Order: sequence, then C-alpha cells, then structure tokens
Amino acid sequence: MASLRSRRTLRPVGFDELGLRRAIADRMLPFLVAAMAFLAALALAGWVGAASLARHWQQGAGSALTVQVPRPREPAAQGGSARLDRVLALLVGTPGIASRALTDEELGDLLRPWLGSGAERLALPLPAVIAVRLTDPGLELDRLARRLDEAAPGTLVESHGEWIRRLSVLARSLQACAGLAVLLVAAVAAAVIAVATRAGLSARREAIEIVHGLGATDGYIAARFAGRATLLAAIGGIAGAVAALPVLLVLASLAAPFAGTAPQAASSADVVAALPAALWLTLPGLPAGAAAIGFLTAQATVLRWLRRLP
Repeated sequence: MASLRSRRTLRPVGFDELGLRRAIADRMLPFLVAAMAFLAALALAGWVGAASLARHWQQGAGSALTVQVPRPREPAAQGGSARLDRVLALLVGTPGIASRALTDEELGDLLRPWLGSGAERLALPLPAVIAVRLTDPGLELDRLARRLDEAAPGTLVESHGEWIRRLSVLARSLQACAGLAVLLVAAVAAAVIAVATRAGLSARREAIEIVHGLGATDGYIAARFAGRATLLAAIGGIAGAVAALPVLLVLASLAAPFAGTAPQAASSADVVAALPAALWLTLPGLPAGAAAIGFLTAQATVLRWLRRLP
C-alpha cells in the first residue's frame, strides 16, 4: 500500500510528463481521420450497393424470359388450336416455369415509348408476348426454345442472361474499385498519423530524452504516444461515420427503385430502414478500424524513432 501511494504521489492521475497534449494536437488529426473515415464509408457503401444491386438483378431479370409468338391467332401446324394457346399449354406443362401472356393494354404500354400514344390504333401484325418466370434455375433454355419452335414455328425466346453476366462483371469491378479505395484511404490515414506522431516526437524530443534517461522503457513511451493517437483516431472515426450517415441515407433512398423498393417506402418516415443491414454492421467498424490504425502506426513510428536515438 505504501508503494502504491508513493507511485500516485510521484505520478498523479492524468499527469502528462511527455506533453502529449501539445505534441499531438487534438484538432487537426481528428479532422483528417474524420475525412478519411467519411471517404471510407462512401467506398464501403459502393461495395455493399453494388453487391445488393447485382444480387437483385440476378434474382429478378436473371430468372425472367420473354417469349414472342408471331401470328398468335393462326392455327398451329399440328392440331386446330391457335399458336398462342399451344405455346401457353406447352409452357404450363413444363415444370419450373410460371408464365403469363401480356394483355393488349400491357403490350400497348410497352410500345408507347417508341410508337407514341397511337400505338394501339396501328394496323401492325403484333406478336403475342408471354412473360416467363423461371422457378428452376437448372432449366435448359435451348431445349425449351426448340420445343416452342416446334409447337409454333417462328417463336422467339429472349433471355436476359447475357446482360446479367455483363452487369455482374460491372458489379464486381465496382466492388474491386471500392475495396481499393478503402485500402488507399487506410494507407493515407496511416501516413497522416505517422506524420503527426513524428512531428510530436520532434517537438517533445528533450522531454522524451529526459524521461528515457530516468528509466522509461521504449515500450512505455510508445504506449503513451499510441494511446494518444488511438484516442484521437477513434474520435475522428466516430465523427466521419456520423457525418457519412445522412449522405448514405440519401444515396440509399435514390437507389431504392433500382433495388425493387417502391419510392413510397424509400421516402417514408422510417428512412433509416433504407440502409442495407450490411452497412449498419460496417459503420460501427470505422471508429474501431481508425483506432487500430492509430495504435499500430503510432507504436511502430515511436519504436523506430527511439531506436535511432544516440
């Protein structure tokens, strides 16, 4: 107990014998780390958004087909039923397929952007269009197309697989760019912390040499600098994550229609639900990541600097 009291007397709580509050300023470093955390949050949002959109497109357009039946009312080559009825019967009888023929009104709505408001009055031999949803991803589309052509020659099957593959490549490229941006931001944050730590070491060189000469170990001095840098980096990480949250909510609301969410849901009072769950799990990790970078960078910088002392 006596030794403990003596230690408290020699070194009061909160005593800054190295002058770290002056060596590493509590304004510029948190601001710079906050800016890095803000950029990292945007990059992570791009990563999560690209993955979410690619998954939605894969589940949506990737499992959809469009079947066009020319001259739908004419009788089929085999049997007396109409060509459209024969194609629909074949689709209904195929496992793993859900199909529905578009009405004339729906077909007119599809043609209106290209043919104008009078598309319904044009005397054009329009084919029947059947929207097909694949419930079995392992279905052989080539075989299905041959069977449909045999039932009604000239029937076209349009798959969106090629576009989905291109979109998947684009999404993976965006994710790679986002990951590279996160790594670059982390490297810049480490460089900023290293420069601030070296500046603090240079400013407090005399105090460090005195404390070091009195018996303070390299690990003790490095731990004190690392603790200061960790605190300031964590504060900057929290500030950057909080500043990025409104921006991410706006971006999530704008991207909601592309992910299949109704605009009303995206603009409702509960706008917080617009952010993907992955981002809610990632944002709290920004302050922790900033603190880890601050601790490791400051430790390494101080230990390397101390080894070069005479």
